[in-house]
Amino acid sequence: MYCFFNIFAFFTYIHPEKNVIIEANSEVIKMFITGQHIIYGNTGVCMVTEIITKDTESHGPQDFYVLKPAYSDYTITTPVNGSKVFMRPVISKDEANALIDSIPSIHPEVYHNRVLRQLSDHYDEFITTHSCEDLVKLTMSIYAKKQLLLQQKKKLGAVDEKYIKKGEDLLFGELAAALGIEKSEVQAYIAARVEK
Repeated sequence: MYCFFNIFAFFTYIHPEKNVIIEANSEVIKMFITGQHIIYGNTGVCMVTEIITKDTESHGPQDFYVLKPAYSDYTITTPVNGSKVFMRPVISKDEANALIDSIPSIHPEVYHNRVLRQLSDHYDEFITTHSCEDLVKLTMSIYAKKQLLLQQKKKLGAVDEKYIKKGEDLLFGELAAALGIEKSEVQAYIAARVEK
């Protein structure tokens, strides 16, 4: 059942599964609820601990989310509307399992580039989509590169190491939240499910 509101002269409703307010003109106003796990930019999984109203000099009273990162000890305060940082709900358990089940069919290409800025830019393209599937492709691509280099008795470069760690942190963090397990258990969970 949808709950209808009249906000800013638009007819709106709350989508019961995604917890967002959707306007009749198809624009989405992000609206998460207290206790919900969301993805907040490159911070990754955060819990919405509260929604507060603050007076701002430029816009008057404005609503803000107070977020607690799942794997860090600080809080973030960000506007409900107009935040410049990407936000979305954490994927569901079914979506997480479907993604894991698709891993054997993913065959990303290894990317080589001696120009470190271009290498970083290439890897950032995967990070900035905030997509779990892209994080899988990124980490698998760098892991495959690592295996090729090991065969040649070479080591992975610092940029590659940085991005495989970043990709795994974001991916494993979201999968842990979606599956209701510890982040440290994700790799074993993936291995067990893929080997079935």
